[in-house]
Amino acid sequence: MSGFGRFLEFSVRAPDILDSLAFYRILGFRELESADVWRHKYTVVSDGALNIGLHDRTFDSPSLTFVQPELAKHARSMSDAGFDFSFMRLDEDVFNEIGLNDRDGHSVTMLEARTFHAGDDNDDDSACGAWFELTLPVRDALRGARFWGPVARVMLDMREEPTPHLRFDAGGMSLGLSESIALDGPSLCFKCRDKESVMSIVRLHGLEHERFPGFEGAFLALKAPEGTMLYLFDEDFLGEAIEVDESGDLADFPGTGD
Repeated sequence: MSGFGRFLEFSVRAPDILDSLAFYRILGFRELESADVWRHKYTVVSDGALNIGLHDRTFDSPSLTFVQPELAKHARSMSDAGFDFSFMRLDEDVFNEIGLNDRDGHSVTMLEARTFHAGDDNDDDSACGAWFELTLPVRDALRGARFWGPVARVMLDMREEPTPHLRFDAGGMSLGLSESIALDGPSLCFKCRDKESVMSIVRLHGLEHERFPGFEGAFLALKAPEGTMLYLFDEDFLGEAIEVDESGDLADFPGTGD
């Protein structure tokens, strides 16, 4: 069985889409043209690398959303491999999607096709800087790797101290598993080189924020109207990228046996 597909968006429930949209526009994100596939209000903002889907509907939010062609066939393969689904909508007259949760309860959604038109990959970063990781808080990073390892087979980096942190390539998205107690939920991490500029924007627009929030040395945390947390750093907290030779075999993760 292959992975979940190509990462599409970080999907969040936004009861007031216009309020959330204004927040991201202030920070320099761009609104993309969405396809007419959902009955609910929906829009996407992007910095050229990260896409955030704003949904005015009730669902298990936030969700890591991937695109997987031939979704029904893939769902059968996943079921045979032991995955349990939280929901499944597969029919000729609906937009095919399935959902599941990882071992820490984080939501994953798989769609059969894209829901918006891709933006210009050469777009400049937002005022937050360069996005480098989508971080999930986990109780045990190695335990979390038993779920993510088989579907995100490329390990990008890892750290044992002061708190365990594993980083995978999940369908083209840098996914971190963090045991930090400072995280309350899935969060977005950015490497920001222009502190003065972003702080000017925060002060000018009165954005909800916290200086030095205590997560991995971030100098600023921003909270979007729908609750998404954006953490800004001087540098990648894992340092320079290293090569990690991983075959994808769960035996490569010490201590993850049953």
